[in-house]
Amino acid sequence: MVMLSAQALAPARNPRLTGLACLRCDLVLPVATHEGGCPRCARDGHASNLRLVYARDEQVEATTIALPFPEALSLGEGGTPLVEVPELAAAVGVGRLSLKLEWCNPTGSHKDRMSAQLLARAQDRGARLVVAASSGNGGLSVAAYAARAGLSAEIAATDDLPASYRRAISAHGAGIVTFAESLERWRHLAIRVAEGAFAATNYHLPAVGTDPFGIEGYKTVAAEIAASAMPDLIVVPCSRGDLLSGLSLGFAEIGRGMPRLVAAEPFPRLSRVMAGEDYRADFAGETAQFSIAGSTVTWQAVQALRGSSGCAVPVGDDAARAAGARLSAIGFHAELSAAAALAALTELARDGSLGGCHAVLILTGSGFRDLADENVGLRDADGAAGRAQSERNQQQAKWPDQRDNG
Repeated sequence: MVMLSAQALAPARNPRLTGLACLRCDLVLPVATHEGGCPRCARDGHASNLRLVYARDEQVEATTIALPFPEALSLGEGGTPLVEVPELAAAVGVGRLSLKLEWCNPTGSHKDRMSAQLLARAQDRGARLVVAASSGNGGLSVAAYAARAGLSAEIAATDDLPASYRRAISAHGAGIVTFAESLERWRHLAIRVAEGAFAATNYHLPAVGTDPFGIEGYKTVAAEIAASAMPDLIVVPCSRGDLLSGLSLGFAEIGRGMPRLVAAEPFPRLSRVMAGEDYRADFAGETAQFSIAGSTVTWQAVQALRGSSGCAVPVGDDAARAAGARLSAIGFHAELSAAAALAALTELARDGSLGGCHAVLILTGSGFRDLADENVGLRDADGAAGRAQSERNQQQAKWPDQRDNG
């Protein structure tokens, strides 16, 4: 594979970007690398991500979304269809229902919007290696965008990473290293970051969320939805809340109102926090919805729900499968984790309160991405395979010496 020069392709940073602010305590920090989120919250025993702060520009429309790297390298992400499904709306009991088809992004999931900005930030910092801990979609996206940017990539996964993802990630030239337990991936990323790599995913406990530069990419989903019609509520498949937070930030920036955000989760996590439990706790559970598995909750997810008068709806695997079948019956083949959004909406609409509402479901990935290997079963709450049969994959590339120049 011909590797392009990362330095030659490094995009210009938005000149309006002036700093970062904590989502929890509003502490303002300079534009720099802030590993682990807000340092003041960390000293107080909390974990909170940051958001980017931009200077006002009277020549820029108030409803225009600001991005840290407006000219980031692109594979054609964004601009995904928003499709009306009146027959499904009537069946569920909502006034209007739209499906945001995020599987139409280049690598097949919403992650591409984030990866474009993350890889631009990696270039901005002069990183030569990008690392990510992923169950599949995120790792594939990072691998593809790293290849586009001419950077090396290494994906840390669990031993049960499906063969289809292994092939696709490797095809982009990324290395793969797998572990028996999900949290081992985070320890591996911490080592790589200490060596100078750029982390494209969370690796901290308590969990903080992905680098805020990447989350900015998800604001474009809000902009595209708002350009069509401002809905009453949006249902989002959710693990650690990167997409949820990006939507919250995007609608706040647009300034035309905040739809009620609803997190579809595979077992009670955020719903328990919204009921009063500590977001820093460990939340046990098992699920086949591998894209949104995990035992942690982030402050950014809590903040997004509270700021929109939203809620979290636990969706069991059987309910997600039934929802997937309903979508397939009208032509939309969603992965199990994405179909959970319809199941969550169905549960909310059960009492008849949404008859006059416009709801949007974010369908994050196609059903073709679901696990087909009969040897792969449930995942426990930290994402490890319940019945993984594979041995650890020892694909480890020898990366060049890493230095952090940012």
